[in-house]
Amino acid sequence: MENLRKLDRVELRGKRIYLRADLNVPMSQGKVTDATRIQRFIPTLQYLHNAGAIVIVTSHLGRPKGKFNAEMSLKPVADLLAQLSNLKIEFIEESVGQEALAKTKGMRSGEVALLENLRFHIEEEANDATFAGQLADHADIYVNDAFSAAHRAHASTHAISKFLPAYAGPSMVAELEALQAALGDPKRPVTALIGGAKVSSKINVLQHLVPRMDKLIIGGGMANTFLLAKGMNIGKSLAEFDLVETARAILGKAKECGCEVLLPVDAVVANTLSTDAFFKTVHIDHVVEDQMILDVGPDSIELFNNHLKTCQTLLWNGPLGAFEVKPFGEGTFAVAKQAAKLTKTGKLLTVAGGGDTVAALNVAAVTELFSYVSTAGGAFLEWLEGKELPGISVLFEQ
Repeated sequence: MENLRKLDRVELRGKRIYLRADLNVPMSQGKVTDATRIQRFIPTLQYLHNAGAIVIVTSHLGRPKGKFNAEMSLKPVADLLAQLSNLKIEFIEESVGQEALAKTKGMRSGEVALLENLRFHIEEEANDATFAGQLADHADIYVNDAFSAAHRAHASTHAISKFLPAYAGPSMVAELEALQAALGDPKRPVTALIGGAKVSSKINVLQHLVPRMDKLIIGGGMANTFLLAKGMNIGKSLAEFDLVETARAILGKAKECGCEVLLPVDAVVANTLSTDAFFKTVHIDHVVEDQMILDVGPDSIELFNNHLKTCQTLLWNGPLGAFEVKPFGEGTFAVAKQAAKLTKTGKLLTVAGGGDTVAALNVAAVTELFSYVSTAGGAFLEWLEGKELPGISVLFEQ
């Protein structure tokens, strides 16, 4: 991390900053329905504003496929950003071109503007160098504060670094430091809790984590494939039968590496996934043909929570059950609350990420108690896989 270019080395007053944010927020009927990413971005914006920089903010929103789409305009985001930050923000209806450039060149120290959706231009996702050069014309310095967009080599995250000095923004630095603390150089023992529906989406994650973790807790629908690999009956539960051998190989690799794998020892089962379904708790050996495993049971919760008490670092990605449907979130919520309690008392460093994970932690009302919660989806997963992220690599001294 010592080679990461940070803004604390830069005189910002009067400098024109091209600030790549991730303001890709959910929208409905022209209104933002979840402002989490906007709220997380505000400290960076205020820091640059207070430092006297000229701040030109840019982002993508949705997948407009290189064409203007009024439903994916960043105008509502600009309005909400101004309201929440208590800053005057000019919205510029283009991201490149003479008109947009004239407006940004006319800005003064401390002023803030938000450019229109980058993805209205097909060149953005193509990582087009000419387009990146046009983006760079707005500024003196490039700052990337969007870890959640850093796994894509796009013009505004990658090619632009050929034209401007590139730095990591404060949120980017905080995210990278948290991830480094969880996987790069963690306090041990270190545990990964990996859940969610499918093994297929996390094979690379599991293979990368096994040699690096002391313990691995596997839950959610993906645990069913591992239970099959151990010869257990899972009834009509969700599973990937074509990946049973892969699961078996991961278990074998874990044994070789000295990584203890914890699977559910009991389960909450029902015939259907619905709020009014009849459900009960059974030992993991007693799941019958017409039952679906929809959550971990109380013995599993106790097992996992007791293991957390022996750890110093927890890396969490994915829920332990179908938490969106009551009552099948109790396992996820109970373990989340235990992790939060241990974090609050200074006994555990907790780093979590991924869309479903963040949603589950929000429902459990523990997000603010975790050491760090990443709003990144794909970027967080690719980082867990050990991949180099194009938008990050350009921020280091070469």
